[in-house]
Amino acid sequence: MQSIKNIFSPILAIMKFIQDHFKAMIFLLIVFLIFAPQSNDDLTQNNLQQINLSGPIMEVAEVVKQIDEAASNKLIKGILLNVDSPGGAVAPSIEVAYAVKRAREIKPVVVYASGTIASGSYYASIWANEIIANPGSMVGSIGVIMQGADVSELMNKVGIKSQSVQAGKYKKVGASDREWTEYEKNELNKVIYGTYDLFTADVAAARGLDINKRDTFANAHIFTAHQAKDVGLIDNIGVAYDAKNRLIELSGVTKPKWNEEDKIDKIMKKLSAQTAVTLHTYFPALVLK
Repeated sequence: MQSIKNIFSPILAIMKFIQDHFKAMIFLLIVFLIFAPQSNDDLTQNNLQQINLSGPIMEVAEVVKQIDEAASNKLIKGILLNVDSPGGAVAPSIEVAYAVKRAREIKPVVVYASGTIASGSYYASIWANEIIANPGSMVGSIGVIMQGADVSELMNKVGIKSQSVQAGKYKKVGASDREWTEYEKNELNKVIYGTYDLFTADVAAARGLDINKRDTFANAHIFTAHQAKDVGLIDNIGVAYDAKNRLIELSGVTKPKWNEEDKIDKIMKKLSAQTAVTLHTYFPALVLK
């Protein structure tokens, strides 16, 4: 009897293990089925990278990281930056612009304007090898704005008064508890026009335009794709298919394999963007608009 038990003991041990860990095994099986490659193609490393820049530009650490990693990855032969954004804060827009500039020194970068490529998102795109815009896209709006509300009348009605202690004549510039004085507006204009000069100078340098004629391509003009091409803000007009094919040509890839963005990453990016927009609603900043 004991010998029979010894013979079947390994099988009994396996059955006991399955019984004790049944739920965990089912969970692992589900995870495997979700993330397992569907074909041999899924096991192939992509050689072209699409990176998306969408929504208001407030937090760009992830986008910059993706561009830098794609640029340093020797298996990636070209980068497509898909842009659909109305612009945003100055500093983050410049962060993306210089990430694109760094990448271009290593491999071709094509920007595809799938919707709106305006202000900060246009700034972010200027150093690409080529900018291709959808025929229905809106392009341009090269300008800078800083705005705030004057809530003094509302405060008077509610019975609220503000008070502060500060050192420096301009320390309360932009305060919302009163109308801005002329000297405060002049101080803000100094920042606005300094940033505008930086913006337009970079656009002219990157796109080979005459800075002395910046009123034709800047001055917050809004262009259709065809109008933008006429003034030199974009290189060609086309759809995503054309932009991808152009990158394939520039990269010299014979068997293009594009990356697929993880669904969970997409959700997290949207949540992060919404949080950034909420924060900037309460803490307004200098905006390219």
